[in-house]
Amino acid sequence: MQVKQRNEIDNKFKWHLEDIFPTNEAWEECFFATEEMIPQISKYNGNLKDDETILECLLLGTRIDHELSRLYQYARMHRDEDSRETIYQGMTDRAEMLIVKYSALSSFLSPELTELPIEKLEALKNDKRFADYSVTFEHLIRNKNIILSKKEEKLLSEMRLFSGNAQEVFTMFDNADVKFQPIENEKGEKIEMSHGVYSMMLQSPDQEMRRKAFESMFTAYKDYINTLATNYAGNVKKNWFYAKIRGFQTALDYSMYGENVPSTCYKQLLEAVDKGTKTLHRYIALRKRILGIDLNMYDLHMPIIKEQNLALPYEEASNLVKEALKVMGKEYGDILASAFTDGWIDVYENKGKKSGAYSWGCYGVHPFVCLNYHETTHDIFTIAHELGHALHSYYSNANQCEEKAGYTIFVAEIASTVNEVLLLKHLLKTATGEFRKYLLSYYLDMFRTTLFRQTMFSEFEVAAHTMVEKGVPVTADALSNAYYELNKKYYGESVNHNDLIRYEWARIPHFYRSYYVYKYATGITTAVTIADNILTYGEEYFEKYRKFLSAGGSLAPLDIIRLADVDLETSAPYEKAMSEFEKTLKELEELI
Repeated sequence: MQVKQRNEIDNKFKWHLEDIFPTNEAWEECFFATEEMIPQISKYNGNLKDDETILECLLLGTRIDHELSRLYQYARMHRDEDSRETIYQGMTDRAEMLIVKYSALSSFLSPELTELPIEKLEALKNDKRFADYSVTFEHLIRNKNIILSKKEEKLLSEMRLFSGNAQEVFTMFDNADVKFQPIENEKGEKIEMSHGVYSMMLQSPDQEMRRKAFESMFTAYKDYINTLATNYAGNVKKNWFYAKIRGFQTALDYSMYGENVPSTCYKQLLEAVDKGTKTLHRYIALRKRILGIDLNMYDLHMPIIKEQNLALPYEEASNLVKEALKVMGKEYGDILASAFTDGWIDVYENKGKKSGAYSWGCYGVHPFVCLNYHETTHDIFTIAHELGHALHSYYSNANQCEEKAGYTIFVAEIASTVNEVLLLKHLLKTATGEFRKYLLSYYLDMFRTTLFRQTMFSEFEVAAHTMVEKGVPVTADALSNAYYELNKKYYGESVNHNDLIRYEWARIPHFYRSYYVYKYATGITTAVTIADNILTYGEEYFEKYRKFLSAGGSLAPLDIIRLADVDLETSAPYEKAMSEFEKTLKELEELI
């Protein structure tokens, strides 16, 4: 199918960015007005002493942030429509530069407020005039105990010039310098390897091609493993350095403190998944039986059930999603319906359009969703996923002031995954034969890749940081051996743990955002319980879920999740997720 030019696509399938600014001229007017407003923030530098001045400063900051958000998102989403449009390239760059300018001029704000006595910060937090900023003051109060002297904080701030070098080095190596050996297909033709080609080759029905791709990919990292290990060790040591000087016992404790999530949540996840690995071993054994091969690590991405495409036109796919989510009641359904009719969604691929899918938006305007829809089962699930994000943002923006509407990464993937699970279970109600098997395997792989694999990554991060914290040398052998043992623990004896898999850790970019990946695992864990409660109790439970959707960032992340009757500091949601995985596996075993 030939990809169309953007002007060949019907406007009813395009988002309405004019809901942010009616014209480019209106954008320009806002740009210059904001550019003039930004320097005004400087007059408060060193003067945040009395309540009136502090309130004036905060209100000005909110106004500037709001306009910068509108300016950047309008320009960036227009650029995403067609990256060849130079006008929007330029507008995006100008908005980014304006953001950098404001960031530099306003950098005094948090440090200066933190210097105020804790009694003063408490009083401001409880003052009705500052109600919109109560969470801001909560963060300042929490951080006051770990803030160092002004001179030391300035020094740490200056260290940002190089503290991210390990991640930058890895990014440059991984995207620019690493070289993979080409492989030959069955016709003797050479195939140039890349990250994208590797992902496609792991889906190949030819096991020999999967093996060649695997060996080409991981040999490249093995060849540089000492350099990569030294670089990653530097990143781990940096994390330990920052944790120590803030007074924390471990880098994990410091990272979790920054997210306002107790580290017991992390440990609860590891313990729960550890108990569930036996069920994962059963799934791997089933994969081996279905595929009928001597199973290797490079066979784990091969679909065990031939993909069953629904191949629905977009309108029918949209109706299917709306039908699946009816269980959440009329209010949610009406908002969802408006997303499809009121210019929220940019549906089809066109030449120059950004690939993939996302949901985004700015306060005061409905959310926006970017799709590149094709008639596949995966793309129908993508509609449900991205609309989950969009309605989460809609509810948060509608029920919170601008300063509290933004939700954290910790809760960001829950609503989207809830929608996927509800869609899958809606399809399972009537699915039979191969389509039912396909849906069950799809669900099992959601668990395998999101809950188990991301938790394995999380456990590796603990092992790497513990080496530093206990004074053990962080070498290539130590890291690779730790990863290899975890791989065996998680995947069991039904698969050959090919020696090259020990180097997989060296190609995971998320490890340079330490203690990040576990949020994928807690996200799906939470979503499974919420989806089950919605299906069991319907609109009665949705009222609780609605509170979760509406909370934005007004509470600590775990407290927001508790609004939906899920407590990640207990074993219950993890046990529920493991039970769901086991139940799905049992049905597929019986059908096979």
